[in-house]
Amino acid sequence: MKSAERTRYLASLAISVLLALLVGALIMLATGHNPLEGYGALLAGAFGDERAIGNTLYKSAQLCITGLATAVASSSGIFNVGGEGQMFLGALASAWLGTLLKGSSPWIAVPACFLIAILAGAIYAWIPAVLKIKLKINEVITTILMNSIAIFFCTYMANGPLKTAERGVNQGTDALDKAFRFPRLIRSSNLTETIFWIAVISLFVWYLMSRTTTGFEMRLTGQNSRFARFAGLKAETLGILGMLISGAMCGALGMFETFGLQSRFKPDFSNEFYFDGMLVAMIMKYKPLGTILMSFFFGALKMGAVTMQSRTGISSELILIVQSIIIFFMAAEEGIMASIKARRTVRKAAMTLSKEVTG
Repeated sequence: MKSAERTRYLASLAISVLLALLVGALIMLATGHNPLEGYGALLAGAFGDERAIGNTLYKSAQLCITGLATAVASSSGIFNVGGEGQMFLGALASAWLGTLLKGSSPWIAVPACFLIAILAGAIYAWIPAVLKIKLKINEVITTILMNSIAIFFCTYMANGPLKTAERGVNQGTDALDKAFRFPRLIRSSNLTETIFWIAVISLFVWYLMSRTTTGFEMRLTGQNSRFARFAGLKAETLGILGMLISGAMCGALGMFETFGLQSRFKPDFSNEFYFDGMLVAMIMKYKPLGTILMSFFFGALKMGAVTMQSRTGISSELILIVQSIIIFFMAAEEGIMASIKARRTVRKAAMTLSKEVTG
């Protein structure tokens, strides 16, 4: 993205955010609430104390890794909508191996569980990638359908063959060894040591996509696969590589959730946060650095909305409206700018014609 184009896009994003917050304020006024109190409670819920900051960082890390997973695949020309299923398989596979390795050294067990999680996610992402590239089957359809297959399969396993015999636990696998779990960094919050793992993965993806030849070739393939093939690039291999990395990241997040907060695999561990991360990546046009930064903004909105509702009575659904408006404006940004450019061109042509006639 060129400097002028980047500046224009960031300006459009800032205007979109301000307009969305303004619409949110108008909705608060229309429903009898004070916007200053509402947004004040939202900020307090996101950054008001140690617990709030921890929860905001936790949610931001979730959005960051899922957004980057979407960005990697999309940059290489394949739209991965199957992250939720890949995440479920990564969570189940790591929990299953973790229970088998109970009692062993965490220095062996945790890396092994991480490896099987990323393999599960990558293999499950590889299937729709091959179907797309080799058979030209739409990956949006296959990944959505494969989401349901993975979620139902993992739910069956957690409620059937792998169900724990522990009393008081209605569903889920056996509990993981305490030595395998990622401890909380802030005791009263959801923030665990997984944030360091996510930071390393995010840095790797940013470096891969922004500073390496492979990343450049993947972006070129995503922009124009036909030109990439004519340029001698292995477009098919690069497309599959992007999906493998994306699936591996989703599988890793499944393992982080299981070994961080859940302590066992539970079928309800995800609240479809892959799709929230996907929207973050779409807003930032699949740019790694932009996706990372926008994740913190959306994370703050998500966590602050809970406090806003409890303190002021303003429904947390209002934040979904704000997010939707941001997405709407950013989706329309190219069309609006194209319309403005077209009008300028017409005006210049009319002025030039007028000068020639009068001259």
